[in-house]
Amino acid sequence: MRAITQDRLGDPTVLRAVEADRPTAGPTEILVRVHAAGVNPVDWKTRTFGGFLGQPPFVLGWDVSGVVESVGIGVTLFAPGDEVFGMPRFPKQAGCYSEYVTAPARHFARKPSTIDHIHAAGLPMAGLTALQALVDRANVRPGQRVLIHAAAGGVGHLAVQIAKTLGAYVIATARPHKHQFLRDLGADELIDYTAVDFTTVTAPVHVVLDPIGDEYGPRSLRLLRPGGTLVSLPSPAEDLLVEQARQLGVRAGFLLVEPDHAGLTDLARLADAGRLRIVVDTVLPLEQAAKAHDISETGRAAGKIVLTVA
Repeated sequence: MRAITQDRLGDPTVLRAVEADRPTAGPTEILVRVHAAGVNPVDWKTRTFGGFLGQPPFVLGWDVSGVVESVGIGVTLFAPGDEVFGMPRFPKQAGCYSEYVTAPARHFARKPSTIDHIHAAGLPMAGLTALQALVDRANVRPGQRVLIHAAAGGVGHLAVQIAKTLGAYVIATARPHKHQFLRDLGADELIDYTAVDFTTVTAPVHVVLDPIGDEYGPRSLRLLRPGGTLVSLPSPAEDLLVEQARQLGVRAGFLLVEPDHAGLTDLARLADAGRLRIVVDTVLPLEQAAKAHDISETGRAAGKIVLTVA
């Protein structure tokens, strides 16, 4: 099968196309023929620094949509020919930048029937991150004010919509040319973070979702109401942020997304009901994974970047 691998850490030029052995589904696993693979910031960060995968060689990619080719013993959820999508094995290697992927069946769900594989491949990691942050960690309730940073990005644009389905009032930070895009997704209030200090132009909030990190976490704490929650996605200094939050009478913590069959099923239902729109910024063939990483590293994509495989 075709796959994109790397033998050393570095810039996008380390990615190369190879012929690799097709994997075989083990017990409780399925073999999926990949139609499309999503690209996420964790991909280029792993390519550069190793991250959870350590030293190469390895095959990147955790977002996938495709068709079940075969099933291992014990699998009851799927049969060959079923269309599925998922975020398999994260944070261990899944190798979705390839023509075939194997993983536990419960790391997948049935693909939303109303969208194609390209859009389905953009949903798992970003969608599960937003869902687990807003529902499991922050317990967002109707009427609460939710601030979402980098709202036009992969996680952000889905978080805006999920927060609205939970009945929240959504404040979104983004560059001004993306404001109409976010209004169309349901954002109630827009902040141009390049022109104003977001901490001075909106009323206190119940929840902050921060996909950026750095100074955004400590600054955002000042906007939280007593008992409010900040969920940080990239924070490397969780202990410090947690202590700062405690002193202010609020809560903060880091979220690492997990594979979740039930969560994927919920996302698929929202998509099929027309309540969750996956916006794809760029589509490239598998062999142009390096170009996809170049685009992802700019942080300027509106929505998702997806590689076509099948």
